[in-house]
Amino acid sequence: MGCDTFYPDINGAARFAERLAAGLVARGHDVHIVAPSKKHRLTGTFIETIEGTDMTVHRWASWRWYPHDWLRFVLPWTAKARARKLLDRVKPDVVHFQSHIVIGRGLAIEAAKRNIRIVGTNHVMAENILDFATIPESWKEWFVRTSWKSASKVFRTASAVTTPTRKAADFLEYHSGLTGVIPVSCGIDASNYTADLAPRTHNRVLFVGRLTTEKQIDVLLKAMAQLPEHLNVTLDIVGGGDQENNLKTLCAKLGLNDRVTFHGRISDDELRRIYTAASVWAMPSIAELQSIATMEAMASGLPVVCADAMALPHLVDDGKNGYLFEPSSVKDLTEKLSLVLEASPERYLEMQKASLEGVRVHDINRTIATFEALYRGDPV
Repeated sequence: MGCDTFYPDINGAARFAERLAAGLVARGHDVHIVAPSKKHRLTGTFIETIEGTDMTVHRWASWRWYPHDWLRFVLPWTAKARARKLLDRVKPDVVHFQSHIVIGRGLAIEAAKRNIRIVGTNHVMAENILDFATIPESWKEWFVRTSWKSASKVFRTASAVTTPTRKAADFLEYHSGLTGVIPVSCGIDASNYTADLAPRTHNRVLFVGRLTTEKQIDVLLKAMAQLPEHLNVTLDIVGGGDQENNLKTLCAKLGLNDRVTFHGRISDDELRRIYTAASVWAMPSIAELQSIATMEAMASGLPVVCADAMALPHLVDDGKNGYLFEPSSVKDLTEKLSLVLEASPERYLEMQKASLEGVRVHDINRTIATFEALYRGDPV
């Protein structure tokens, strides 16, 4: 399994790869992960404990990309040579790449030469890379076009291509020219999360994710400033990113310092506690190919308020388990948060139960079984 981002990175693509790999190991498969080194010189093959499961991880020498707050990358011109040596040594039955950019690209090219079955999964929108590409504005259109062309070449080596939702599959097909992209949910183990169905005694909005531009957390902060004072709403923001200082500055400017808590990166146990204690989930992002965090919120019994953008409408049954709002609209987000926070206890409980029901289809065991079938070449 080739991953350009993996533990200890914290993002949706990394978490999905970790949970899929752990689930496969638990089912008796011999899983080898290929990922960037945690530090430049910490390279080699290790047994690492991921999601409570021991697995083999091959760490390739990587460098920090300093425009980004955590991203490390393997030098592209070394990937094929490294892939050749590893594939000849491990002799895998299947290669599954989680990113087509560097590691996945090298593995896919060399696996194709050896007639090894290839499965590719896309978690990336080329547009999301622009904030960290450090290229002139006039080059950005060319960059996006070239990125999708490169992605298409790598994905065409695969016998099966997946992405987390139908919307994301349509998006990938449109930009890459591929056909037959299969939507497979990233999945979660809902049993790891606890829903509190008792009446709320406080109003706590929650956001979990990377603090980056496309998440549009500034829209959420501006909505917080416009919520009715009598609701006495607080906001918990969990995660780190390059926009953290800017968001804290905006928070102070809006007079929200006593109502907003930036938790940074926290343990899984603490995160689950915060999910359970929240009143409503808010996801203002305009670039989600699924949003594992939104599924975790649903598994915690939270009504969800999400931007009507990319794949988020797949998770929000508007008016049932929460509401969709017009992307980037502070006014609409404020109104939709108010609808949840001012709902009667009966209506609020209905939304909670709808979230719990809606997340059932995203069970991680169903996801793992689907990938097992794809690895075998079975229809799904």
